[in-house]
Amino acid sequence: MELWTNLHAATMHGNVEPGLGASYGAIEDAAILVGDGRIAWIGRAADAPACAPACATVHDAGGAWATPGLIDCHTHLVHGGNRAREFEMRLAGATYEELARAGGGILSTVRATRALDEAGLVAAALPRLDALLAEGVTTVEVKSGYGLELDTECRMLRAARALPRHRAVSVRTSFLAAHAVPPGTTADAYIDHVIADMLPAAAPLSDAVDAFCDIIAFTHEQTRRLFKAARALGLPVKLHAEQLSNQHGAALVAAFGGLSADHLEHLDDAGVAAMAGAGTVAVLLPGATYILREARLPPVAALRAAGVQMALATDANPGSSPIYSPLTVMNLACSLFRLTPAEALAGFTVHAAAALGLPDRGTLAVGQRADIALWRIGHPAELAYAVGLPRLQARLVGGVPA
Repeated sequence: MELWTNLHAATMHGNVEPGLGASYGAIEDAAILVGDGRIAWIGRAADAPACAPACATVHDAGGAWATPGLIDCHTHLVHGGNRAREFEMRLAGATYEELARAGGGILSTVRATRALDEAGLVAAALPRLDALLAEGVTTVEVKSGYGLELDTECRMLRAARALPRHRAVSVRTSFLAAHAVPPGTTADAYIDHVIADMLPAAAPLSDAVDAFCDIIAFTHEQTRRLFKAARALGLPVKLHAEQLSNQHGAALVAAFGGLSADHLEHLDDAGVAAMAGAGTVAVLLPGATYILREARLPPVAALRAAGVQMALATDANPGSSPIYSPLTVMNLACSLFRLTPAEALAGFTVHAAAALGLPDRGTLAVGQRADIALWRIGHPAELAYAVGLPRLQARLVGGVPA
């Protein structure tokens, strides 16, 4: 057993101390008892089990704040190359849609990714992952989608699942072959191929199935066919939805009981209601809004009013969000989307866990995984406040310092 003392805890669970901020579930002068990789007890240090000091190794956290380990629930960490040149072109006036239709965008990264073997993909991903871990991430979702053919899609998924062999982190994988239409085929023909040939082969490497339903990708009906096949294989679904237009993708993924709908800049009231009814999480990606200089924002007030859980993620990718800093994304969510700092922290903890279907993490509570971040801060709001200051003191993964 391990007993962590001399800390404060933002449990993100329940209303513990309204004077400090009920939305953080805050406990001042707290202690956390960890055993077998789980939280065995948490509460005020004065109320700690009498046997705790005698039966546990005691660690002094030095007055740090403890939060659940951060969860980045939407990333594209595994890929080859970068798109810095396209960043220059967008600044000169080219739009994301124009670049994609001209063979740039996703397709340019496909070419670079197909050129790497599994070891090369792991080596390329590790520095990106390290940036996330340095800001308290303990669980990360990684998508395929830069192969657009079976061998590379599976190679990406294997590379993602190899990352925990190199770093202390949990990884969830999403099969995103329906990310773009490869040259030389049609969207209908490609979706047929994905459903009949790619999905069954990739299913053992996948924790969920994702797609891009939008004007430069796949239609509502094509996405529905893919989701039906995914559910037949027992895989949950999620969706890049309503980023560039309203294709009613959020309502579609909700109809399949989907884990999340992500982006959502063009989400309408019907989509909000569908997500609320299904318990589908809204994953907001302010990094893409910032990098693409999008004027349209997700309907945060409507999502909040409807009680839809709002997760946050970096969307770390080489094109529309080359951002590998969860704390920066928290700040962008508050500054651009008007989330509160408490909502931003919930977005990278309890709601991000829901977006991945992982109820065993995202809060500090008895029985939860002991994935914990310790921060050198005076209040949890500081995590969303300043950009660029090193805040992380320690990261525990399954109760073990990493």
